[in-house]
Amino acid sequence: MASSTQITTGKVRFSYCNLFTPRAMDNGPAKYSVTLLISKKDKATLAKIKGAIEAAKTLYMQRNSGKKLPTNLKSTLHDGDGERPNGGEFGEECKGCYVMTVSSKNPPVIVDADKVPITDPQDLYSGCYGRAIINFYVYDTQGNKGVSAGLNGIMKLYDGEPLGGGIVTDDMWDDDWQDEDDDNFDDLLG
Repeated sequence: MASSTQITTGKVRFSYCNLFTPRAMDNGPAKYSVTLLISKKDKATLAKIKGAIEAAKTLYMQRNSGKKLPTNLKSTLHDGDGERPNGGEFGEECKGCYVMTVSSKNPPVIVDADKVPITDPQDLYSGCYGRAIINFYVYDTQGNKGVSAGLNGIMKLYDGEPLGGGIVTDDMWDDDWQDEDDDNFDDLLG
């Protein structure tokens, strides 16, 4: 049974997908991660997130024998219309959304809308849409204090416009290059 700190989001957009190969950030351990772009109109998912954050705070105090909750907790949930926590503005794709990065040391479960496992990394990319199963927790280590979320599972619902680059498919390659004059090509190479 899932704890009250675990939720399943509504439809979100995926960005910075590191779901098949873990990646180390800021000299930390390698983790699987994704940034979720959550529409501000999705009141149901936002209510679930707020409830799970409160449940994580309660659980922290219960597990630590009534220890006080650390003050000035950082949050993993940020306003995409504002500034990034470490400075600068969020990208255009974040406008009208809340932005949350979730990660795990363990590989997440990755499925399509029919719950069939996705094994090809090119099928899940920054810009596609889906849902996520995440769990919230309070951390208080080495002076860092906050509420974050772990990544448990990803469900891809459908494709979207790729963010920050693109996807190359076989049908994008044309055969026009075969008609080019080889002498002109040699001239270009000098």
